[in-house]
Amino acid sequence: MADAEQQKKTTGILVVTHADYGRALIDAARFIMGDQPRVSAIGVDGTSDVGATVAAIKERIKELDAGNGVLILTDMFGGTPTNLSLSLLSAGTVEVITGVNLPMLIKVMQHRVQGPQELAAQAKNAGVQGIVVAGEVLRKKISAG
Repeated sequence: MADAEQQKKTTGILVVTHADYGRALIDAARFIMGDQPRVSAIGVDGTSDVGATVAAIKERIKELDAGNGVLILTDMFGGTPTNLSLSLLSAGTVEVITGVNLPMLIKVMQHRVQGPQELAAQAKNAGVQGIVVAGEVLRKKISAG
């Protein structure tokens, strides 16, 4: 019962991206984190009808929202997936964050008891911290060591 009650209070996660990028990210995150309820992806491509895609996103938000709202992660600010998702932005209920990467998705899966706005801030930090120029890190370690 406690697990079912906890799931009801978690934020839904929707990844809206070009093509199947979102589905691949979710598969990778589940490989690392295990199965996660109320996490879904919608892919947008050149053949997607705008009205049908917005309707699909709207429907998926309804499915994923168990009372704590939904965080939509998109791949690129200014891209079609983001623009369509922004049309559904709703204070306190739906938040949109762009630039989705695996560290962001894992972070939001770990902290889903927070609301969409708080979760988006954590995702932003995790996404930035997850971007590393490996050679710079190695050169710093070598010069310090």
